[in-house]
Amino acid sequence: MFKVTDAAAAAIRESAKQANAEDMALRIAAKVIDDKGNIEYGMGFDEKKSQDSSVIKSDEIEIIIDSTSMELLEDCELDYVEITEGQYRFIFKNPLDPQYVPPKEDD
Repeated sequence: MFKVTDAAAAAIRESAKQANAEDMALRIAAKVIDDKGNIEYGMGFDEKKSQDSSVIKSDEIEIIIDSTSMELLEDCELDYVEITEGQYRFIFKNPLDPQYVPPKEDD
C-alpha cells in the first residue's frame, strides 16, 4: 500500500496552506518513461476524482491515485528529506523503480 511519511504529510499540509488548496486532495501519478522501467512521478492538488481512481487517507491527507499509477506505486513511500543543507524535496521510495536504492540494514 502507498504510504506517506510524517515529514511528507507535514510538508504537504504546508504546501496546501500556501496554495490555498487546503480543501483539495493531493493527486499523485506515476508512469514508466523508458525501456529500462524507470518511473517518473508527478503530484499536485486536485478536486477531481474519477471512477478509475483510488482515494487513500494518510495522516489526514486525501490522496488520489489513478488505477494505472496505483500499480506502479503499490509499495511506494513518499518522503520529504533534506537533500543538501537547507534544501528539502519530496522523494518516492519505490521498490518497483530500477533507480530505487533500498536502505542498508544495520548489522
